[in-house]
Amino acid sequence: MATIDPAAALNQPAAFGLQDFMKILLTQLTYQDPLKPMDNQQFMSQIAQFTTLEQSQQLNDKIDRLLAIQSATQSIGLIGKTVDVNGQSGPFSGVVTALSLSTADPQLTVRTSDGTFVTGIALGQVVSVH
Repeated sequence: MATIDPAAALNQPAAFGLQDFMKILLTQLTYQDPLKPMDNQQFMSQIAQFTTLEQSQQLNDKIDRLLAIQSATQSIGLIGKTVDVNGQSGPFSGVVTALSLSTADPQLTVRTSDGTFVTGIALGQVVSVH
Protein backbone atom coordinates (compact mmCIF):
# COMPACT_ATOMS: atom_id res chain seq x y z
CA MET A 1 0.00 0.00 0.00
CA ALA A 2 1.48 3.34 -1.06
CA THR A 3 1.64 6.17 1.43
CA ILE A 4 1.33 9.90 0.85
CA ASP A 5 4.62 11.75 1.18
CA PRO A 6 3.97 15.36 2.30
CA ALA A 7 7.53 16.39 1.40
CA ALA A 8 6.82 15.47 -2.22
CA ALA A 9 3.69 17.59 -2.09
CA LEU A 10 5.84 20.65 -1.36
CA ASN A 11 7.31 20.36 -4.85
CA GLN A 12 3.85 20.37 -6.41
CA PRO A 13 1.68 23.42 -7.11
CA ALA A 14 -0.29 24.69 -4.11
CA ALA A 15 -3.52 23.39 -5.66
CA PHE A 16 -3.37 20.23 -3.51
CA GLY A 17 -5.81 20.81 -0.67
CA LEU A 18 -7.80 19.09 2.02
CA GLN A 19 -10.43 17.83 -0.43
CA ASP A 20 -7.75 16.21 -2.60
CA PHE A 21 -6.16 14.58 0.45
CA MET A 22 -9.52 13.19 1.57
CA LYS A 23 -10.18 11.73 -1.90
CA ILE A 24 -6.81 9.99 -1.88
CA LEU A 25 -7.34 8.71 1.64
CA LEU A 26 -10.82 7.36 0.84
CA THR A 27 -9.45 5.70 -2.29
CA GLN A 28 -6.70 4.07 -0.20
CA LEU A 29 -9.27 2.80 2.29
CA THR A 30 -11.59 1.55 -0.47
CA TYR A 31 -8.95 -0.46 -2.31
CA GLN A 32 -6.85 -1.70 0.58
CA ASP A 33 -6.28 -5.41 0.99
CA PRO A 34 -8.77 -6.66 3.64
CA LEU A 35 -6.16 -9.16 4.82
CA LYS A 36 -3.61 -6.34 5.31
CA PRO A 37 -5.56 -3.27 6.44
CA MET A 38 -3.86 0.06 6.85
CA ASP A 39 -2.10 0.37 10.18
CA ASN A 40 -3.78 2.88 12.52
CA GLN A 41 -0.44 4.48 13.33
CA GLN A 42 0.33 4.87 9.62
CA PHE A 43 -3.12 6.35 9.04
CA MET A 44 -2.71 8.87 11.87
CA SER A 45 0.81 9.66 10.72
CA GLN A 46 -0.48 10.57 7.25
CA ILE A 47 -3.16 12.83 8.72
CA ALA A 48 -0.61 14.51 11.00
CA GLN A 49 1.81 15.02 8.10
CA PHE A 50 -0.89 16.55 5.94
CA THR A 51 -2.00 18.83 8.77
CA THR A 52 1.59 20.02 9.19
CA LEU A 53 1.87 20.64 5.46
CA GLU A 54 -1.41 22.58 5.41
CA GLN A 55 -0.27 24.73 8.35
CA SER A 56 3.05 25.42 6.62
CA GLN A 57 1.24 26.60 3.49
CA GLN A 58 -1.01 28.88 5.57
CA LEU A 59 2.04 30.30 7.36
CA ASN A 60 3.72 31.01 4.02
CA ASP A 61 0.60 32.81 2.79
CA LYS A 62 0.51 34.96 5.92
CA ILE A 63 4.20 35.81 5.61
CA ASP A 64 3.65 36.84 1.98
CA ARG A 65 0.81 39.15 3.05
CA LEU A 66 2.96 40.59 5.85
CA LEU A 67 5.79 41.30 3.40
CA ALA A 68 3.36 43.03 1.02
CA ILE A 69 2.10 45.26 3.85
CA GLN A 70 5.66 46.03 4.93
CA SER A 71 6.60 46.90 1.35
CA ALA A 72 3.62 49.27 1.03
CA THR A 73 4.42 50.91 4.37
CA GLN A 74 8.05 51.36 3.39
CA SER A 75 6.99 52.90 0.06
CA ILE A 76 4.73 55.45 1.76
CA GLY A 77 7.73 56.67 3.76
CA LEU A 78 9.57 57.49 0.52
CA ILE A 79 7.08 60.12 -0.69
CA GLY A 80 8.87 63.48 -0.79
CA LYS A 81 12.32 61.91 -0.40
CA THR A 82 15.14 62.10 -2.93
CA VAL A 83 16.15 58.67 -4.19
CA ASP A 84 18.80 57.18 -6.44
CA VAL A 85 17.29 54.63 -8.83
CA ASN A 86 18.70 51.98 -11.16
CA GLY A 87 16.34 52.58 -14.06
CA GLN A 88 15.99 50.58 -17.26
CA SER A 89 17.89 53.27 -19.18
CA GLY A 90 20.51 53.75 -16.46
CA PRO A 91 20.82 55.25 -12.98
CA PHE A 92 19.12 58.54 -12.10
CA SER A 93 18.05 60.58 -9.07
CA GLY A 94 14.83 62.36 -8.25
CA VAL A 95 12.09 63.06 -5.72
CA VAL A 96 9.36 60.48 -5.10
CA THR A 97 6.11 62.26 -5.92
CA ALA A 98 3.54 59.46 -5.98
CA LEU A 99 2.89 55.87 -5.02
CA SER A 100 0.66 53.33 -6.74
CA LEU A 101 -0.60 50.30 -4.83
CA SER A 102 -2.79 48.99 -7.65
CA THR A 103 -0.39 46.15 -8.50
CA ALA A 104 1.02 43.38 -6.32
CA ASP A 105 4.19 45.43 -5.71
CA PRO A 106 4.14 49.15 -4.91
CA GLN A 107 5.17 51.35 -7.85
CA LEU A 108 6.82 54.75 -7.31
CA THR A 109 6.71 57.85 -9.48
CA VAL A 110 9.91 59.92 -9.41
CA ARG A 111 10.39 63.48 -10.70
CA THR A 112 13.94 63.93 -11.98
CA SER A 113 15.92 67.19 -11.77
CA ASP A 114 14.87 68.12 -15.34
CA GLY A 115 11.17 67.81 -14.39
CA THR A 116 10.56 64.46 -16.10
CA PHE A 117 8.27 62.03 -14.29
CA VAL A 118 9.38 58.39 -14.32
CA THR A 119 6.63 55.96 -13.34
CA GLY A 120 6.53 52.27 -12.50
CA ILE A 121 9.64 52.15 -10.33
CA ALA A 122 9.76 49.13 -8.03
CA LEU A 123 11.27 49.30 -4.54
CA GLY A 124 14.03 46.95 -5.67
CA GLN A 125 15.24 49.58 -8.13
CA VAL A 126 15.83 52.16 -5.38
CA VAL A 127 19.53 52.18 -4.52
CA SER A 128 19.63 54.90 -1.85
CA VAL A 129 17.44 57.46 -0.11
CA HIS A 130 18.64 61.00 0.73
